[in-house]
Amino acid sequence: MIAETIQLALAPVFVLVAIGNILNLLAGRLGRVVDRARALQVKYKETEGSEHDEVVREIRSVDQRIAMINRAMLLLVVSALMIGLTVLSIFLTTYYWAHLGWLDGVFFLFALMLLMIALVTFLSEARLASSTLRIPAQLLESHRKL
Repeated sequence: MIAETIQLALAPVFVLVAIGNILNLLAGRLGRVVDRARALQVKYKETEGSEHDEVVREIRSVDQRIAMINRAMLLLVVSALMIGLTVLSIFLTTYYWAHLGWLDGVFFLFALMLLMIALVTFLSEARLASSTLRIPAQLLESHRKL
């Protein structure tokens, strides 16, 4: 019976590993965005006119990105906690509360819902990051055949 319960708990544990990997990726992105924010804060003090306006626009974008990454990370951590509750619930309902087996599914579905929302938030942040980086046409030299 214990072996079957452990087998049943393996699927949520694999999801937990995936969540950990996504959290690691987001932490790396957050570090790079924070570094960019610090560089922009220095540049903010040194600029004027249209160049200053461009720095302010980028600071606003970086601020949005930091908020989105933090939101995605929060959702992933809560999702991971729900996975932990799923595994705990699997063991407890198997041995003590057999009539509450539906609870396992509720925890797991809630964890998946949070994971999906976090992934959509991450996608939105990545799209925001790429939309703020526009390569000027003259640098592309489209007229040249390479």
